[in-house]
Amino acid sequence: MANDLLPYARDVYMANHPNTEYVVGDVAKIEKFPAAELLVGCYPCQGFSQGGVRDSSRKINTLYLEFARALRAIQPKAFIVENVSGMVRKNFAHLLEDQFRVFREAGYSVKADVLNAVDYGVAQERKRIFIVGVRNDLGLEYQFPHPTHGSGGAAAPLSIRDAIGDMPEWPEGEFYDRDFHWYYLSRDRRRGWEQPSKTIVANPRHMPLHPMSPPLKKLEHNVWQFQTDSPARRFSYREAARLQGFSRDFVFPDTERGSLDMRYKVAGNAVPPPLFEAVARALPDVWD
Repeated sequence: MANDLLPYARDVYMANHPNTEYVVGDVAKIEKFPAAELLVGCYPCQGFSQGGVRDSSRKINTLYLEFARALRAIQPKAFIVENVSGMVRKNFAHLLEDQFRVFREAGYSVKADVLNAVDYGVAQERKRIFIVGVRNDLGLEYQFPHPTHGSGGAAAPLSIRDAIGDMPEWPEGEFYDRDFHWYYLSRDRRRGWEQPSKTIVANPRHMPLHPMSPPLKKLEHNVWQFQTDSPARRFSYREAARLQGFSRDFVFPDTERGSLDMRYKVAGNAVPPPLFEAVARALPDVWD
């Protein structure tokens, strides 16, 4: 079973995982959950994110209580939660501590850590907090996975070229083709072909630059400018998905809800699959 508020998120999910019961709507209105051995939650992060209003009092910040409700009802062997690393800031400490409290009261041994996707085979710098719990009666302890890439791993970090080097240079109709406004040019949004990407975001206006774009130079504080007049563009939504670690055959279905903005949103909101896989594979062997 899966749940999200966005109808197009369901369209994408079902196009790639058709054997799923998918409920679109407010999770608070779901009264019954199916039996499951693993519960996963990535509740919205606008209240914690660098790109959000960062207001600790926002109701959206307490959706973890709905996750805890599902946890108590299902009693899976383990759970995994993902959210933005901003959750660890001091002004949100009470909310993070309360998550630990309600998850422990539900009967779980809980651990948390901030992981960077680039350390686990994703061609992108993306720091996120993971909270993992194992049911107390199993008597097992979770250990976060060691990095597989970069300075802490055996393999070199993946680059933008590794992820999207085979894709068209100018995929007409698949990228946000509007002016680079002053806020966009308030920082360096570009990385080169041989580097990992900057963080992929859900808002197409703020999507990082494709490396075919000319480098930026800093004129003054919060003011950057392209060094040449050569063509420049943001990553397309398909490139964003590749840089998130999705497979080359991943499908974005053409439905009436699948606007360009919505495709970017679904790609940018996702958890990078290789990173999630690393976290999930590190769970103790408790499965039937």
